[in-house]
Amino acid sequence: MQFRIISKVLGLMMMIFSLTLLTPIAIAAIYGENTHQAFFFSFAITFSLGMLLWLPYSRMKGDLRTRDGFVITTLFWTVLSLVGSLPFILVDAIHLHFTDAVFESISGLTTTGATVITGLDYLPKSILYYRQQLHWLGGIGIVVIAIAIMPMLGVGGMQLYKAETPGPVKDNKMTPRITQTAKALFTIYLSLTIICSFAYWLAGMNTFDAITHAFSTIATGGFANYDASIGYFNSPTIMMLAVFFMIISGISFGLHYYAWVKGSVLHYWHNSESKMYLNMIIGGSIICCGYLFLSGSLSLTDSLLHGVFQLVSIMTSTGFATTNFSNWPTFLPVFLIVLSFFGACAGSTGGGIKVGRMLILAKQSLREIYRLIHPSAIFPIKLRNRTVPERVADSVWAFFGIYLAIFYFLVMLLQFTGLDYLTAWSCTAAALNNLGPGLGDAAAHYGEINSTAKWLLSAAMIIGRLEIFTVLVLFTPMFWRR
Repeated sequence: MQFRIISKVLGLMMMIFSLTLLTPIAIAAIYGENTHQAFFFSFAITFSLGMLLWLPYSRMKGDLRTRDGFVITTLFWTVLSLVGSLPFILVDAIHLHFTDAVFESISGLTTTGATVITGLDYLPKSILYYRQQLHWLGGIGIVVIAIAIMPMLGVGGMQLYKAETPGPVKDNKMTPRITQTAKALFTIYLSLTIICSFAYWLAGMNTFDAITHAFSTIATGGFANYDASIGYFNSPTIMMLAVFFMIISGISFGLHYYAWVKGSVLHYWHNSESKMYLNMIIGGSIICCGYLFLSGSLSLTDSLLHGVFQLVSIMTSTGFATTNFSNWPTFLPVFLIVLSFFGACAGSTGGGIKVGRMLILAKQSLREIYRLIHPSAIFPIKLRNRTVPERVADSVWAFFGIYLAIFYFLVMLLQFTGLDYLTAWSCTAAALNNLGPGLGDAAAHYGEINSTAKWLLSAAMIIGRLEIFTVLVLFTPMFWRR
């Protein structure tokens, strides 16, 4: 383990992150808010800590090894989430205690969107901007790691693309160099953000709301500037724009890169994972909208608007809301939460187990049924006429098994802290799937959840964001042996 190199990289990351704390100072100056001192102190503390980690080893050179990658990837979210909590503690207008501040920061950087804050309509613009900025930074961070780094570490859903992606992701990275890959991803991410911002502005949002909600939409985060979330705007146009960009952000950025280079969008439908993802959105929307209308809960127009919006928002793990879906009739609230387990596509900003993994599980289950009929036959798992390696199929089953074990272990721990089963189950799903909204006591916000539960959910958000194995491998004795 190259601890000096790890310290150098982590310190550099902290110093870069500290520079983003200067932007809210400019926002505070524009709107005449007295929050600049808190953000400057946060910047100074974060930059100084980063300098202490980086400076002693700044001249050291060396290639990162696989083990170093696991440690850096986990520390990236853990350490930045801790220093990212400073503004929530220091800004007088919000002044969260340590547990709530860390929870909010982790929720922002992991693009979960679960919040402990109420009265968003009256908070300073600088702190609202900062919350959304955490989403945006976390979103581009996970995209770069998922597509450019995870495949080389041998973990993550991007392994699936080795079997079927018709584009450059097939060879583990989109360009020969990681830096070029990161630049390409950032360009696509930034372009989508600008387009989304402009679309929101044309639809009636003011400039500030358009930019900040675009941050949250493209990152599939879910933080909003108002307690009523997207429902505050009461605009079908804004709702449909949000639906479009949430769907786009839930598709692999590797496919977006391919579309950008080739100038064609047909491959979205030809790709097995994105095809299943889009079909699930269409099928789920029909079920959701149909039940809302047939049960007499909403009019036909409202059923279509709110049904499609909430389904896309929950399935892509964004977590925006236009209405309190927890009050919808019978099975619908649980149905929506269950869809968040499928989540979005691998290599996107979305959370969940990932549609690609679910597709592999379905095909492998079907193969076992066929084997009962023809025990001696060979049935390879194929995606778009390409055989999925057994190593990938086995890792998907292992991921699914460990996911369920961790999920229900967390549910029991949350119940032990005093939460009822519905709240514990939905909060665990919301944290592990990086979804945000829950049911029961967490339907509106997480402010009333006890502190122990908040720490458990904070850990779950990081584990879910890093797709479990990346974190669990650090707790194995073999990892630390030379």
